[in-house]
Amino acid sequence: MSDNEKIISVQGLTKKFGDFTAVDHISFDVHRAEIFGFLGPNGSGKTTTIRMILGLLDTTEGDVELLGLENGGAIHQIRTRIGYMSQRFSLYNDLTVLQNLQFYSAAYGLPPSEMPRKIEETLARAGLVGKEHVKTQDLAGGWRQRLALGVAILHQPEVIFLDEPTSGVDPVSRRAFWDLLYKLVQEGVTIFVTTHYMDEAEHCHRLAFILDGKIIAYGSPNEIKAKTFQNQILEIVPDDSKSLVSLLTDASSNGELPINSIELYGSLVHVFSDDASIRKKVERYLKKEKIPVKQLSMVEPSLEDVFIEAVKKGNQS
Repeated sequence: MSDNEKIISVQGLTKKFGDFTAVDHISFDVHRAEIFGFLGPNGSGKTTTIRMILGLLDTTEGDVELLGLENGGAIHQIRTRIGYMSQRFSLYNDLTVLQNLQFYSAAYGLPPSEMPRKIEETLARAGLVGKEHVKTQDLAGGWRQRLALGVAILHQPEVIFLDEPTSGVDPVSRRAFWDLLYKLVQEGVTIFVTTHYMDEAEHCHRLAFILDGKIIAYGSPNEIKAKTFQNQILEIVPDDSKSLVSLLTDASSNGELPINSIELYGSLVHVFSDDASIRKKVERYLKKEKIPVKQLSMVEPSLEDVFIEAVKKGNQS
């Protein structure tokens, strides 16, 4: 991990389009050699934030510092130190994998003498060896994603911005992609990644949740869980989940059980409570009502649980 050197510093960043505030006075830092996750639903302000950090979009208010440059000033000076993988992969479909890499090598201004070596290294790092002569339009989604990442790291940048890089990609390809990101971090690369997949947040060293242009949680996954989520979670594996939810909802309503909320997770039932002895109380209640269940266990909150809790708190404030 990093020595806490700040690669990106954002203070009070705001973007308004007329009367609409897309990004609303947000602040955060990104450190060297970490994966920083910027999480939120579609339309929450993630892409707008990236574009302001990169100097592609003027800010309305606030300050941005990227690799020592403020508010995108003279961005051309550090262009070769930055990689960017946009939501729509910037690839030429009628070119082969190799031809795309050759084109972007020239676009990044790599010396012709270095191009073959850099392309060979990129093919290896992105796992594209053997696919050099395949047309990009013929690649499956996961391979197109690898090529888009290969293009972004071709010139060996210090910091890479990835905007929804795994959207529409199958789970196996998503896992392989994150393995690649960890290898880059081990080489000292800083990664800023936006996503709306909450399971991917667990892979980040630190992250920020953004909703309606505002940051509603910020820190490491464990810090965010500790600060945001005070509930205990009891996971129940029932015979009949719908009947159990109905029963526990009634027990909560009439004060028999100290339950804050109940959620269905597939066939599982999650009971949320701030009572440390919730498991014993539910167990006794189910025994009294003669309701059989396969298993009861206390579980750690997922970041999806935490995000929902953060949204609730944000709506209450």
